[in-house]
Order: sequence, then C-alpha cells, then structure tokens
Amino acid sequence: MSEVFTWRYCDETGEAIPDLGLTGVAFPTQADAEAWLSDEWHMLADAGVKSVTLLNGDHEVYGPMGLGPADPE
Repeated sequence: MSEVFTWRYCDETGEAIPDLGLTGVAFPTQADAEAWLSDEWHMLADAGVKSVTLLNGDHEVYGPMGLGPADPE
C-alpha cells in the first residue's frame, strides 16, 4: 500500500478551507510534506490559513498545528 501525504488547511474557526488551488498537492513521504510546509507556510498564512493538519490518506498524522507566531512563555 502506498502512502500519500497531504495537508488540510483550516481557517480561524477550524473549518477546512476547500479551495486554495492546492487540493491536488500530495507528497510521497511525510518528510517531503513537512519540507514543503517549511518552505510555503508564509504563503498559506497570507492566504488566510490559520492551521494545518497532516494526513496520510484519510488518517490524521498530526494537527491541527497553528501557522501563527509561537505563544510567549
């Protein structure tokens, strides 16, 4: 069984943002998906994405993970 990793993009209410023009973006490995997010998170934040969840097929790997600045401790 092959793995396909994708990101779910959500707004400030936690609702999925259905059309960012990225619905077909899929990655063969978790590392590839994470590397892409590392490079592109600012574009997603500018588009209104507040959090992301990593999916492997229909299974949630982790998330939601916020794209905003870290909370001060």
